[in-house]
Amino acid sequence: MPLEEVYNKVNETIRKLVPSNIKISSVEFEGPVVVIYTKSLSEFADNSDMVRSLAQALRRRVEVRPDPSILLDIEESDKVIRKLIPKEAEITDIFYVNDTGEVLIESKTPGLAIGKHGATLNAIKKKIGWAPTVVRTPPIPSKTIQDIRRLLRSMGDERKKFLKKVGSRISRSVSHDSDWVRVTYLGGFREVGRSCALLSTNNTKVLIDVGLNVSSEANFSPFLNAPEIMPLEGIDAVVITHAHLDHSGLLPVLYKYGYDGPVYCTPPTRDLMSLLQLDYLKVAAADAKKAPYHSTHIRDAISSTIPLKYGETTDIAPDVRLTLHNAGHILGSATAHFHIGDGLHNIAFSGDIKFEKTLLFNPAVNKFPRIETLIVESTYGGRRDVQPSRNKAVSFLIEEIRHTLDQGGNVLIPVFAVGRSQEVMMVLEKQMRGGNIPLVPIYLDGMISEATAIHTAYPEYLNTNLRRRIFHQSENPFLYEAFKQVESGERRTEIKENQEPSIVLATAGMLNGGPVLEYFKQWAPDSKNGIIFVGYQAEGTLGRKVQKGWEEIPMGYGPAAQTIKVAMRVTTVDGFSGHSDRQQLLTYVHRMEPRPERVLIGHGDETKSLDLASTIYKRYGIETRVPYNLETYRFR
Repeated sequence: MPLEEVYNKVNETIRKLVPSNIKISSVEFEGPVVVIYTKSLSEFADNSDMVRSLAQALRRRVEVRPDPSILLDIEESDKVIRKLIPKEAEITDIFYVNDTGEVLIESKTPGLAIGKHGATLNAIKKKIGWAPTVVRTPPIPSKTIQDIRRLLRSMGDERKKFLKKVGSRISRSVSHDSDWVRVTYLGGFREVGRSCALLSTNNTKVLIDVGLNVSSEANFSPFLNAPEIMPLEGIDAVVITHAHLDHSGLLPVLYKYGYDGPVYCTPPTRDLMSLLQLDYLKVAAADAKKAPYHSTHIRDAISSTIPLKYGETTDIAPDVRLTLHNAGHILGSATAHFHIGDGLHNIAFSGDIKFEKTLLFNPAVNKFPRIETLIVESTYGGRRDVQPSRNKAVSFLIEEIRHTLDQGGNVLIPVFAVGRSQEVMMVLEKQMRGGNIPLVPIYLDGMISEATAIHTAYPEYLNTNLRRRIFHQSENPFLYEAFKQVESGERRTEIKENQEPSIVLATAGMLNGGPVLEYFKQWAPDSKNGIIFVGYQAEGTLGRKVQKGWEEIPMGYGPAAQTIKVAMRVTTVDGFSGHSDRQQLLTYVHRMEPRPERVLIGHGDETKSLDLASTIYKRYGIETRVPYNLETYRFR
């Protein structure tokens, strides 16, 4: 069916279901959404079931937005909002979302901004036309989020044109003469790093993750030049499961070489992957290495992102629907579930998962309306990959911290900025409040503070207990008084040379760069101090050498070369991984509803992937496969 006919059919359905007294200005396809523009917003609001009925009839997401003609100028709207909302509400930001006709009002006291029974918001809406939403001001301001908002605000008409182009592509007519589904594995199979796969039908191409491998020059990039993926302009959509560089690090490369389509991910993933990609460019520049893309390409990716909440089912192509579900790995991490065709096939890409409730997140979702094929990670899928429980890990960590502090030493914990840092912060906050650790300063150095700020902006993505503390008990553990941000090199020097005991969380997690090296050089020769590894140390990294017990560590090159003597206490605490261990992976598959017909194993060393696949087949009788990179499997 030609696009014009599709559009006319949608219009006809809407006219039939919407009462004649409600005036519709226009109907547009904007991204995955059918948007109805109207001057009769109040009439739509009075009939709450109407939009639901329209969505069911059209089998598409439907949104009702104000006709642009009734929207007050942004500058004037700002004045109205600040006049109607009392100063005591403490507005910190006003952000207009041109995509939706919404205005987000950040306030330190949302109740005062909303007004009794929403009276203030209703008054604002009548005067400015924009649909106001009040959100609590993040307790820690995030420069990343502010920059992204500023970028999106500056785009205006450009973003609208982009969404209409995407909407037209999603709504195009397709062929059903020979329906089939296949996946081509482009990276991250029988290995860890550079995760990437291409989901194809006879009508559509969807790329899932575009990661890099920072530890391997030979296998740095996925096979983005494979014939299945070229030309890049033929890709309908890109889906990013989470922000870590091995899943999102090469996304900007697509925009450098001609891709101009949408990216789907959760809002926190959009923000965190932008932070990590920009940091990757900084590290490359510092190491005098040529980066594969520029910051302009990161901006292109941001401006092309269509964020989705957990559980929000969305058309991303004429024959593919996407739903993102919590994966429990890091903030905003998702399992991507694809419903293909009219019930033709259902496939889920797990991304990285944690099938256990942690101090930050609820366990990964493993219940779906339908699933025939599961692609699951196997980072810790080997027969010896058994992690201690979180409680045991916490007990061991606290014991080691107390030992060093009691000697008057400093504790250095190398951490990854996203995920592990915040998990350890929650442990320290709880144990220090409970008196199990001496009350000493906990310094946060590197990207940790900005990553934590992004966590505070999305409390709805944290676990049930944390949300309860933040929303109902007005107790935000990220704001604990012992946490101190290190804002300058001068402050870092003061902390290093201070004789008082302290705990320092610093990046990078494998001692392969970042401010953690400054503390390590200063404290390593003193046996009073301790270093505690809470994350994986890759072979060849400085962290791995220290972990193995090297007593002398050569560092630097040329005139700056030096040898660091290591006398500090070296400890490794397992159990804080954001990945599921072998038993959790097996339980995740075993308890999956419904039971998948087949399981494909990726994101793990070859032996671990094969071992996990064999065990799943023997225990549960489910067909398993361990693909090689560049293989293609057809499922229908």
